Amino acid sequence: MNDYEPTTPRESLPSPASSPDGSAPVTMAEQDRRPGVRRWLSHTRSRWIAAAALICAALLAAVIGLSAALATSSSTTAARPVPGSGVAGAPGFGGAGAPGSGGAGSNVRSGPAAGGAAGTIGNVSPSSFTMSTSAGQEVTVNEASSTTYQNGTSPTSASALTTGESVLVLGTTSGTTITATQVLVQPTGSDSAATSAAAGVVPFQQGTPTTAKQAGQVPANYVEGSGTIVSGTAANKATEAALAAYPGGVVDRVVQLSGGEYEVHYIGVNWPHHIFVSQAFQVVGAS
Repeated sequence: MNDYEPTTPRESLPSPASSPDGSAPVTMAEQDRRPGVRRWLSHTRSRWIAAAALICAALLAAVIGLSAALATSSSTTAARPVPGSGVAGAPGFGGAGAPGSGGAGSNVRSGPAAGGAAGTIGNVSPSSFTMSTSAGQEVTVNEASSTTYQNGTSPTSASALTTGESVLVLGTTSGTTITATQVLVQPTGSDSAATSAAAGVVPFQQGTPTTAKQAGQVPANYVEGSGTIVSGTAANKATEAALAAYPGGVVDRVVQLSGGEYEVHYIGVNWPHHIFVSQAFQVVGAS
């Protein structure tokens, strides 16, 4: 032992080339490279986080845009008029909001439905003809291969129809156009204009308010717009009864009420707009 040796046993110091935990040696180059790797990993994580944030923002914007588009589409659809419901205030109809209005809902129509009109034939073509009602309403009648024609109790044909002849047309009504299922030639000399005047029918006149009146009896608990639209024989009989009592307008639908009576909806005149027919097909009132 010399003066330069320690008096205690020599302690083993970790080699700079060994890891503190005794694992595999770590070179100086690796030690120098580790901070760079950490910085690269940190930057990579930051980029991924930023990219994920951008994707989430884009998805959120897409969802918001889709929701707004759906809301706009829904409101637009709700604002659109139902096809065939009619346009309030349409000239010649005495509709709600129009001159000659019968009040709210008086011109509400459900689209093509069983109805008809009576009038005098005007122009005749191979598949249609026009006619004018006693109140002056112009009507177009479209014929089909299934249309039947009758003169009194005898069947006839389309070729027998001539200008100036009085006819009753039953069929599917859409506004003032009727697709005829039946055309009934009326007896010669029948004066529907006189009948119309006697019944108090008020022809449509632009700018003239509807006369607020009621004739006969309105079914108890009647609510405008209620009932079930009917077709077939019941609709035809109710239409014929209404047109016989109040000629001049156009029947655009027939509704059976909860009590069994019928409400025949009338357009093309300032009054009446509703003709009430009993279950026995007798007219009992109008409003």
